Amino acid sequence: MSALGLLFTVAGLALIGWLVARMRAATFRRPRVARFSALPAHHGWFVGICTLAPPLILLAVWSATAPALVTDAVLATPAAAMLPPPGFERASILSEARELGAGRSQGAFHDLAEKLAPAYARAQHRYDTIATAAALLLAFAGGALAFTRVRPDFAARTQVERGVMLMLLVASLIAILTTVGIVASLIYESVRFFRLVPAGEFLFGTHWSPQVVDSRDPGASLGALPLFWGTFFIGAVIAMAVAVPLGLMSAIYLTQYARPVTRRWMKPTLEMLAGVPTVVYGYFAALTVAPAVRELGVAIGIRWASSESALAAGLVMGIMIIPFVSSMADDSIAAVPAAMRDGSLAMGATTSETIRKVILPAALPGVVGGILLAVSRAIGETMIVVMAASGVATLTLNPFASTTTVTKQIVDLLTGEAEFTSAKTLAAFALGLTLFAVTLALNVVALVVVKRYRESYE
Repeated sequence: MSALGLLFTVAGLALIGWLVARMRAATFRRPRVARFSALPAHHGWFVGICTLAPPLILLAVWSATAPALVTDAVLATPAAAMLPPPGFERASILSEARELGAGRSQGAFHDLAEKLAPAYARAQHRYDTIATAAALLLAFAGGALAFTRVRPDFAARTQVERGVMLMLLVASLIAILTTVGIVASLIYESVRFFRLVPAGEFLFGTHWSPQVVDSRDPGASLGALPLFWGTFFIGAVIAMAVAVPLGLMSAIYLTQYARPVTRRWMKPTLEMLAGVPTVVYGYFAALTVAPAVRELGVAIGIRWASSESALAAGLVMGIMIIPFVSSMADDSIAAVPAAMRDGSLAMGATTSETIRKVILPAALPGVVGGILLAVSRAIGETMIVVMAASGVATLTLNPFASTTTVTKQIVDLLTGEAEFTSAKTLAAFALGLTLFAVTLALNVVALVVVKRYRESYE
């Protein structure tokens, strides 16, 4: 039975259990029964959950462990003795054999994969049968055991509420555990890197050339300071120079000057920029903005202006960030009490004076929080800088010059075949950990600022 078919079968059993338990609990309403602990629907949900939850947990665990069990069974066959040593070629052969055995491929590049495909099919079928039988057995056992507890004095409502609370707790912990796993993996690989390269040389070194890393002194070629500067220059200087004025002015117009009809059309249109895929911005930066920026540089006398300049990537990134700044500023300005605005106007101030001297100062914490969140979004952007920025790490203040960022270098370091024991590859994890720490700090500061602002007017 396929996984989808098994899920439908288990769900059908849970539905049957829900209906039968509810019908039985409905008979408890007879006059001879004096006390009720739950409604019929609570008994039905209790039986349905007990029927559905155990097989779902089994299938979740099984989906994570079954591929390894199937592969071990295939490796135990005589044909697997012809496999090459562990490495890329061995993994490629096993992957092709797995696709052939599952019927998702019609041919293979390696002859050995065709020999291993029947073994994969047999092993997969055997373990699928075991999983199906175990899931159905758990569904029947869980449903039958729960059905025996359907009695007038059974507190089914309490049990259902506890089960729902447990599911909500698990759902809320997923994000936390995911973050913990990401940080743990970054720290582990970064520790391996810093055993090869001193942290001081990595953070403050000015020479970045991972293509020519010397195994005796890898830190001499892995100084990441130019990467940090390029990320800050593109994401926090150029991009914010575009996004902050345009985003703030658009928020002021939409909240203070625009008519309701205009606001109703312009605000969703502006926020549509946030939904455009970043790869589209990357194409726009590489094919339209970058050549235009280079021509502008040549026109003003900068003949060596690069077609992969920091200005091109920063301009497009700033356009992408405008909705973030505008939306946060819009909410902050709209949250300022109307009495402050009306009082200023009543004292004779003009609308522009009220905005400059009353509304913006009152909304400033929220605006600053939005800008910090936008900066953290900008410095973590990947596709725009991959397609428009250069791979040359330089320390420069010239926006027409080539520069690179942390995210682009992470992509370059992990692209292609890479040995995860070399300093060159491990440097990507150190860069990722540094970028994560910076963005986390910016987000924490932004949330603190916004929280203080909200407390002022709640």
